[in-house]
Amino acid sequence: MKIKSLVAILLLSLGITACSTVKKVVYRIDVPQGNYLEKEKVEQLQIGMNQEQVIYLLGTPVLRNTFESDRWDYVFIKRHGHEEPIQHTLFVHFDKQGLVSKIDLDKPIESKE
Repeated sequence: MKIKSLVAILLLSLGITACSTVKKVVYRIDVPQGNYLEKEKVEQLQIGMNQEQVIYLLGTPVLRNTFESDRWDYVFIKRHGHEEPIQHTLFVHFDKQGLVSKIDLDKPIESKE
């Protein structure tokens, strides 16, 4: 009787530990979300551009804040397989004439290889 319970516990523990390795075996695709921000495009963004030029360069912003109508938010999140997601946030501020007055990027964007 003790051998049966010992074997059952051993099989149960092996079954539970085997489940933790399945995560890396299953393939996960790369998932981009938001505005795809390219290093070359962000570097072309300049102070003094109008809103149409910004939309042509970067596309429509993910968020136009209703409380700050002079700021556009571009957010890009990319998850490579089982790695932690990488997020880049770009804030484009406009003056009263509708021209870019300030550009804030949270962290540098890596170029494509």
